[in-house]
Amino acid sequence: MGFEYIDDIATADVAFRAWGRTAEELFASAADAMMNVMVTDLETVAPRRQLDMTVSSDDYEMLLFELLQELIFYKDAEMLLLRVRDIRIAPEGGRLVLRAVALGEEIDVDRHEMGVDVKAVTLHRYRVEKTKEGWEALIILDI
Repeated sequence: MGFEYIDDIATADVAFRAWGRTAEELFASAADAMMNVMVTDLETVAPRRQLDMTVSSDDYEMLLFELLQELIFYKDAEMLLLRVRDIRIAPEGGRLVLRAVALGEEIDVDRHEMGVDVKAVTLHRYRVEKTKEGWEALIILDI
């Protein structure tokens, strides 16, 4: 499970590659990578609030897209910094459904050193794929 930022893909945006042995690990890595763009030290995000999140889609690519967009929504609408844990992905009614616990707190500029504001996940060069090592994604964020 992990992520790395890629400097030579997007000049005005932030690109990263995330990976995990399972799809669930990949999704947690990608969520942390995106949150780490917004707050420079993820460890400063205290688990003071818990949200149960559910998103669904027809495939893994768009399921991850929906999860990341949901995290951006909570950051914009409720000023929440959230880290996603306990992810479960299962087929239901012909779709993939992700259920997860998101833990975090409201943005506090006295405690959180803020990075850049993420506006959206782009579909430019976006991919999620199963590899022989597990799962991997390439994601570009509009900042």
